[in-house]
Amino acid sequence: MTSSPTPGLTRFNALDDSAAAAELHEVCASSAWGGKLLAQRPFTTVESLFSANESAMAELTAEDLGEAMGGHAPIGRPKPGDPTSAREQRGMAGASEELKNELLELNLAYQEKFGHVFLICATGATGEFMRDAVRVRIDNSPEQERETARGELVKINKIRLTRLAEGE
Repeated sequence: MTSSPTPGLTRFNALDDSAAAAELHEVCASSAWGGKLLAQRPFTTVESLFSANESAMAELTAEDLGEAMGGHAPIGRPKPGDPTSAREQRGMAGASEELKNELLELNLAYQEKFGHVFLICATGATGEFMRDAVRVRIDNSPEQERETARGELVKINKIRLTRLAEGE
């Protein structure tokens, strides 16, 4: 990474709070997370932005995490018209109907158990990898799964923050 602000980071730092909050909401749906990052602007490096992401995620309550997870589409069903959702779930594009149906069933069982979508950093992951992950994680306790999902959110946010910092 870089030791000085990137053009995208410079642009982000210059936004008014409302516009910056809207961009952060596109990264993560948790208003608490967004507020924590807003309070730390301006960011002098991409690394400081990533560090703020990790710190803010570590401080989120179960309710805040629920809000963050609520902004994510179920695996295999990206939000129509949402290029971020489609890009992140690209690994499902060539999945067989059998795999898509299996993931749908697993997603529904997972949601019934935990009360939220199955969250995984899907960027670069195959449909089989995601299916295998939900099979393993459905056996977690709610507390274990909340912390696993928190870790996945950190990774997802980092990818999205990289795009923001690069000016995409």
